[in-house]
Amino acid sequence: MSFIRKYKKGDKVYLAEVESRRVKGKVVQHFLRYVGKQANGRTILSASMSDIQIEEVKLYGPLLVLHHLSEEIALRQHLGSYANEIMSMVYAHCLDYQSVNQMAGWFARTDLNLMLPLEQLTESRLLSGMDFLEQSDPEALQRAIFQSVQARYRLRPAGVIYDVTSTYLYGQKCGLGKLGHDKEGVAGRPLIQIG
Repeated sequence: MSFIRKYKKGDKVYLAEVESRRVKGKVVQHFLRYVGKQANGRTILSASMSDIQIEEVKLYGPLLVLHHLSEEIALRQHLGSYANEIMSMVYAHCLDYQSVNQMAGWFARTDLNLMLPLEQLTESRLLSGMDFLEQSDPEALQRAIFQSVQARYRLRPAGVIYDVTSTYLYGQKCGLGKLGHDKEGVAGRPLIQIG
């Protein structure tokens, strides 16, 4: 059975994995591998890159920033009973846009479950969150969120910035879509203006 042994050289302490063996009636320690060293009372492990195996990669850092900002402006309180589902869709849209039916897979590749108490993200729950948003008063919701941002960051708005862009639709049944100048130069697709 192996164990870790400390070796002192000068003022440095090195760690090695060794095992005891009996050689010609004597117990001797056989060196197995270098482990690391001790510095300032801490153990600093040594590892070769060839010994490292990556089992899983999760998206975490950018989600942590988005979640921190949403908590600062109390976004959860504005979004009602489906706040966690809506916030997960907002985060996904900001970082790696996914359609609702792909969200469960995206969610599994993140550590969002450490931030949002969502046991299992399902398409049904996400659609219910979107239904909740559709049934709410969008202008009142935007105003409430803006007031939270204004209060948290002590903003005093002094003007309005308005940006307009067009986007095209592939379908033919949207009553809002009208033929117009497509920014990609493709004719025949109905367009809508977004401000």
